[in-house]
Amino acid sequence: MRLQVKGVCFSYGSVSVLEDVTFKVQAGETLGIIGPNGSGKSTLLRCLARVLKPRMGTVFLDGKNLAALRGREVGRYLGYVPPPGTGQAFPCTVLETVLQGRRPHLTWGVSHGDLAAVTRALAYLGLTDLGERQLGELSSGQRQKVLIARALAQEPEVFLLDEPTATLDIRYQLEVLARMRELATEQGRVVVMVLHDLNLASRFSDRLLLLHNGRIVAAGTPKTVLTPENIRVVYGVEAVVTESRWGLQVTPVAPLDMTGTKGMVKVVLAARG
Repeated sequence: MRLQVKGVCFSYGSVSVLEDVTFKVQAGETLGIIGPNGSGKSTLLRCLARVLKPRMGTVFLDGKNLAALRGREVGRYLGYVPPPGTGQAFPCTVLETVLQGRRPHLTWGVSHGDLAAVTRALAYLGLTDLGERQLGELSSGQRQKVLIARALAQEPEVFLLDEPTATLDIRYQLEVLARMRELATEQGRVVVMVLHDLNLASRFSDRLLLLHNGRIVAAGTPKTVLTPENIRVVYGVEAVVTESRWGLQVTPVAPLDMTGTKGMVKVVLAARG
């Protein structure tokens, strides 16, 4: 078992955002974290990335407590890509930005190995021709791909991506998600992604974690998690779920009365203990 999350809780002041979040991710597996706005998805990812410190709980990688990691050692294990628009474009070229991902590995200077890792990352996402461009000259979607490439150049054991496809067009959504899943399956890495598009989450995740109000409502394969009942309870909409050769297809039909839905969520959470 590569990544183990045990009893993670987090609060902003007196407001509880995550409660007793526990799950595991196997080597070579891609986990999609889904749920409505405000369910705790991004907060959970930031706790895993050590951007935030949980109130309670522990995160392990191969049995090692990640809270014990120091300095650049964190970057050798965890590659975190924040959601689009989190920060302004840096006054750097694409090549310089991706090279920043090598910081955890640098000693006295940039080595041939560092440059090779950057070259591979750029090529992997089709960014080679943009290497000399300023980051501020790029579209939001291109900048997002550059930040993903920076994490690739980092060569971490665990990739943590927060809405990685939010600013990408449909072609690059498919490309980026396919590449990330390929990294997991071919190199035994762990990929954890926050995704809003349920159809993409179903297609490119081995397992899904469905959050609501900071708690896990369902966890398992896309087929067991993306049921009409779960979608009704958590998202407050009626939906039709069908199977195709490309995975599950979720079609929202109509919203429900939210007061009744909140009551249903409490019942489901109580039943699941």
